Amino acid sequence: MIRLHHCHQTRSMRTLWLLHELEVDFDLVLYPFDETLRSDAYRTLNPLGRVPALEIEGEVMTETGAIAEYLCETHPDAGLGRPPGDLDRMDWLVWVHFAETVTQHTAALTQQHVALFDDSMRSPTVMKLEARRLARCYDVIEARLSTPVENRDYLLTSGFSAADIGVGQAVYMGRHFVTLDGYPELAKWYDRITEREDFHKSLPPEDEGNRLYAQDFYPPWGGPGG
Repeated sequence: MIRLHHCHQTRSMRTLWLLHELEVDFDLVLYPFDETLRSDAYRTLNPLGRVPALEIEGEVMTETGAIAEYLCETHPDAGLGRPPGDLDRMDWLVWVHFAETVTQHTAALTQQHVALFDDSMRSPTVMKLEARRLARCYDVIEARLSTPVENRDYLLTSGFSAADIGVGQAVYMGRHFVTLDGYPELAKWYDRITEREDFHKSLPPEDEGNRLYAQDFYPPWGGPGG
């Protein structure tokens, strides 16, 4: 039994995408992005009140990088992991966990632009700082994809993997705050991986109201009245 506890357009989306790519059977429990995650019932699964929580084999996993490692190790035939001894193993680990580096800046921007309803709590300085940090993450991905290696279509030389899923989903969230303008290789890679059917399966349905982002892009905010 595998059960994913999920909110649309959050970190748990990368686990949902990975589960679809692995073609495993699982149950999906959907939550609104609100106080429900802080209920006593949900905190028995994830004490931090965050998603994802993945119930599997009678245990619960909560960190997306660890989840990706575990699922790829237990479903090796899907080819989305890189086992010990593989030439791409070290790079695979780095990029799987780099997804969270990207997401920490997006999470801060989401809090500032979306979660804080009172303008007095928002900070244009924090917004600009986190946007610059997110752009530096884009710089790192652009540099990787610009490396002159034959068939550099994905983050790893050996092809598509859970690393592309994790980082790709992080960029999906990041694009709400920092566009891909000026990142030609990153943009081409992002278009390539988001054409996949299983990426589209991980998106909110068009008629689903429990979206985290009410708009496609949140422009820089200049303060109250700006």
